[in-house]
This record gives sequence, structure tokens and C-alpha cells, in this order.
Amino acid sequence: MKILFFVILFFHGVIHFLGFAKAFNLKEIKELTLPISQFNGVIWLIAGILFLTSGLLFTFNNNYWWLPAVIGIIISQFLIFTFWKDAKFGSIPNIIVLLVAMVGYANFSFQNMVGLEVKKLLSDIKLDNQIVDPNMISNLPVAVQSWLNYSGIVGKPFIHSVSLNQKVQMKMKSDQTEWYDAEAAQYFNVNSSSFIWSVKMEMMTLFQVVGRDKLINGKGEMLIKLLGLLSLVDTKDNSKLNMGSAQRYLAEIVWFPSAALSKNIKWQAIDDSTASAVISINETTAEGTFYFNSNGSFKNFITMRYFGGEENSELREWIITPSEIKEMNGIKIPTKSTATWKLENGDWDWLKVEIEEINYNNLDN
Repeated sequence: MKILFFVILFFHGVIHFLGFAKAFNLKEIKELTLPISQFNGVIWLIAGILFLTSGLLFTFNNNYWWLPAVIGIIISQFLIFTFWKDAKFGSIPNIIVLLVAMVGYANFSFQNMVGLEVKKLLSDIKLDNQIVDPNMISNLPVAVQSWLNYSGIVGKPFIHSVSLNQKVQMKMKSDQTEWYDAEAAQYFNVNSSSFIWSVKMEMMTLFQVVGRDKLINGKGEMLIKLLGLLSLVDTKDNSKLNMGSAQRYLAEIVWFPSAALSKNIKWQAIDDSTASAVISINETTAEGTFYFNSNGSFKNFITMRYFGGEENSELREWIITPSEIKEMNGIKIPTKSTATWKLENGDWDWLKVEIEEINYNNLDN
């Protein structure tokens, strides 16, 4: 579809050059029967250049590709009305380009909103040189101590902020067989136990879905839009969502292990390889159980999380299981993980994430 749209932009732009060619007598254009002044010829040329520029920016995924397209449409349609007899059918590609440009602007606006939210999320972080000392972890459960030592965080600076890029696969229904591919970026303010997660997913090549989850001050928000325009999900600040968002944050501290020492996380030993954790963020409280292998590596995280719509959701077992652990920026973390719901009709592996890049204590986002 992207190739087809580029072709439309390209040929629509080239066709506008015909008006320029006729105005300056560069070529005989039999299809254009009405006289065109040199001034109007230049306007035809400008419109064509704008469409070609838009096509190039679109090809290289530039976020501003829609801007020259919209200006080109305005100029082009003015010319079409002026030379209606010869150019009326040019309205058809203009309408097509306008519809796609509306989607492009909507997605741009969505990403701009997320960018401002991320800037605010990280704005109050103050970095320090405090090191994770062995004495700091001595009162934690044995399983947690083993994990922190295995991860390599001991002897390294506390992590206050995190930014990461993910390759994501999703299933929207439990009976779905194919995976939808997506790209995501996530940002954490560890000091306030907050995060923002932004995802972009292609569905059936025709439809793009963008989404943003966030947890700020213990309150969760979930926003999902089709084509950046139509809200499919828009919910915020209810007790079930707040708890689920906090559970997600708790599960994801395995990507930034020094967060295990946060004052708002309380640990309870179960055995030498298992420990439960309770996180409190203002009025929101959530808990989960961490399981570790004998060498201290992360095995999985299990909690009871609300599943289903806001009105009829029920607590179901939610599991995070890593399939790969690698060292990134000096810390051993799960780089590939699967999220699974335990449902009455069987397990639903609905989400797979792979961390492609992760940065700690880098506020230049």
C-alpha cells in the first residue's frame, strides 16, 4: 500500500508539470485545451514539486511528509477549479492524498503528544553518583539478592531513568493464529515508579494502530487509536487499570534491577528461589511473585491481573516469561519475553517483546 500511495503522489506531481510545460511552450499538450499564463504555469510547477517532495518524505518515513502534501492539495485544487474543463479529474487523486495526509497528521499529532508526555515524565529526574552497595541488598530475600548479583547491578550506579526500543508481536484475540508486528518505545522514571509506553502496529497492511499506555503517580491510562483518528480504547484512572499498570511496572523492573531497592517496594521471601513483592504508588497497590533460576537469573513473574472489559473484568493469572537473557549496557536483563494470560479455555500468549536498545540515566530523549 505504501508503494501504491507513493506512485499516486509521484504521478500526480508529474502531471502538474504538464501545466508548466504548456505555459512556457516547452511541449504541446493536447489534453490541456485552455490557455495557461506563465504565472499559472509556475503555480502548476510548485504544486508538482510539493507532491514529489511529499512522496520522497513519505518514502523515508519523515513525520512531516503530510505538510507539503496538504499545501500541494490546496494549490492543486485551486488550479483544478480554475481549469475545471481540463483538470477536473485531478480532484480524485487530491481526495485520496488528502485522506492519507489526514492520517499522517493524526499520527504525527499522536506522537507529538507522547513526546511532550515523555519530556514531562523525565523532567524532574535528578541523577546522582550513588552506587548499589552489597550492604544495601543484604536485607532482601535470598532469591532477590541472587538475582541482583547475577544481573551485575551491584557495584554500578542506581538507575533513575530508562529508555528502550522494542520489537513487538501481538495477538488481539485468544483464538488468533497470526501475530501482528509492531514497534514500541518505553520510558521509565524509576524515582516515581512511572512509565510511558508507545506502540505502532500494522494490521493487514491497510490499517495502522497507535497506542499509548502510561502510569503516572499510581494512575494508569490506556489509549489506542485506529489510523491515529478513531479511538478504540480510551480509559484512565480506574482502580482496576491502576492496579494492572502498577503490576506491569513491577514485572518490568527486571530491566532495571536497582529498582528492587525502591522504598515503595516491599519484598517477602517464599523460598530460596522465589519472592513476592508489593509496590505502593500513592493510593495504588499491586503485588506479584518473582521466580528465579538456581543461578539467580529471572525465570518468570506471576500475578493475578484484571482481564476483560472495564465493567466485566475478572482476575486472571498473568505471567511474564523470558526466553532470552543478555547483557546490555553492563546489566544482564531479559531481552525477549512473552506475556501470557491463563484463561478457562487455555493459555493465551498474547504479547512478545524483544528489547533492541536500552539506555540508563540518559535524559536526552
